[in-house]
Amino acid sequence: MGQAGLQKAEYRAAGAQRKSTEKGLAGAVLATGGGICWGLSGSMGQYLFRYQGMDSRWLVPYRLGLAGVVLFVYCLIRHRNKLFQVFAAAQDVRQILTYAAGVCICQYLYFQTIQWSSAAAATILQDLSPIFILAWACLTARRKPKPREAVAIILALAGVLLITTHGRLNSVPVSPRAVMTGVGCALMVTLYNEVPKSFMDRYPIAVLQTWAFLIGGASFFILFRPWTFHYTPAPAGILGIAFVVLVGNVLAFTFYMTGVSMIGPDKAILYGFSEPVTAAVITYTIFGGRFTVYDAIGFAAVFAMLILISTSGRKKSGFRNEASAESA
Repeated sequence: MGQAGLQKAEYRAAGAQRKSTEKGLAGAVLATGGGICWGLSGSMGQYLFRYQGMDSRWLVPYRLGLAGVVLFVYCLIRHRNKLFQVFAAAQDVRQILTYAAGVCICQYLYFQTIQWSSAAAATILQDLSPIFILAWACLTARRKPKPREAVAIILALAGVLLITTHGRLNSVPVSPRAVMTGVGCALMVTLYNEVPKSFMDRYPIAVLQTWAFLIGGASFFILFRPWTFHYTPAPAGILGIAFVVLVGNVLAFTFYMTGVSMIGPDKAILYGFSEPVTAAVITYTIFGGRFTVYDAIGFAAVFAMLILISTSGRKKSGFRNEASAESA
């Protein structure tokens, strides 16, 4: 190959490297933006509960239902041929119902945790989900956690303990019921991550989210009967509902999933840590929460856990942490 040929090859290689770098940067920005949108949505939920007198049992059915309608319209335009195929086979119906149960119960428990504590506590408790997914993978494979995985579990438990107690075991600032719903939220993430990957690969995630939100919204309307609360939101409350639907569902979903398609779920989960960071910053600045050195250490421990799990590789660790886990 002559000098000119070498220069052309080097130019093409440099161009490919530049495009790869730009794609990685764009994916990181989008994944981070998705996490920020979820953090903002959780903080808005805290505002609605604290200052607008809403109840999670009233908010969640409307949030899920409205988000489902928005996504349904979107899927009619972009994925019409796939939208109703999930109901064609009995096995697919079972899978979509399992997925919907996990997603929507997760959303309810997330907002219930916010109502009983704060957006910061709810998001960090939700981030225990990779540990539960790992534990389930170990149980089904009948194996012990590897050293790297054991360290991740210890870091997660220590981080959550520090954040929920502020280092004071005799006076826990986060109520036990909030801890229970927050852990339950993480468990629900584990549930819908166990839906077979072959099923999830056959349908656009927007289609799965559409039916999850519509099924969950209808189920919670029947279960909680929000019309019996005799609650009428003020104009600020209506804007808040629109915010959690559009920013917390539509924008967050679009940003994060686009980022995942560019950089993969293993890297995206790290940038998704912008969710609890955003919620924590708002909680401790706007809502007057107390931030201690124990909170800082706890956040660092949970972040280190996410790094350990994501860098170990899904094949090595034996579990999968799908990007759709960010249901909140």
